Amino acid sequence: MKKFFTILGGMGTMATESYIHQLNQRTPAHQDQDYLDYVLINHATVPDRSDYILDHSKPSPLLPLQEDIEQLNAMNPDFYTIPCNTAHYFFEELQATANAPILHMPREAVKEIQAQYPDAKRVGIVATRGTIADHIYDEEIESAGYEFVRPSKEIQEKTNELIYDDIKDQDIVDRNLYHEFVQQMFDEMNCDVVILGCTELSLAQEREPIEGLNIIDAQSVLVDRTLELALKEQK
Repeated sequence: MKKFFTILGGMGTMATESYIHQLNQRTPAHQDQDYLDYVLINHATVPDRSDYILDHSKPSPLLPLQEDIEQLNAMNPDFYTIPCNTAHYFFEELQATANAPILHMPREAVKEIQAQYPDAKRVGIVATRGTIADHIYDEEIESAGYEFVRPSKEIQEKTNELIYDDIKDQDIVDRNLYHEFVQQMFDEMNCDVVILGCTELSLAQEREPIEGLNIIDAQSVLVDRTLELALKEQK
């Protein structure tokens, strides 16, 4: 197979499935041969990214992810995608291991703010504890000239409940809980835009969409960037 890309997924599996589903849905295909060529690695046993970021005595996800990329390098993909926001804590090390570009999901999500909401000033995020702690989004948001808004303790606890107790543990989306804490980011934290900075939240948005609010879904942006680049490479 030539002219293909690689997806390093499984973090978590249902979120990766959502990414693949959206990617296939948005591909302008009318027959089997019109779909994209890609290789998916669903490495579900990669250690939890947030656990390690918050406590470096816990198992590190870095080595397993580097080993995946080293194996995939032999296939010579055109580029890589990693549909897991928290895993981008290791972006520099993973890019140094890869022999092709890796799309940077947080960076692409922040770029999308200007396109969709040009008047935005205060940008908030809802995400895993690890993503909040690793400051990847803070830096991207502030570098783009926006004011970064961190979720309150209450909002973070609700976000954790949806991500870990509902979606990861039971594969369910509590619509009321999801809509409640995202609305709080606008009402209580005075955000102009809120980024969904966890792929489980992107799955929640797919199943129980919030409409009428200025939301940037990082995984949805990654889907669009993947599609744009793949179609360009496969010409």
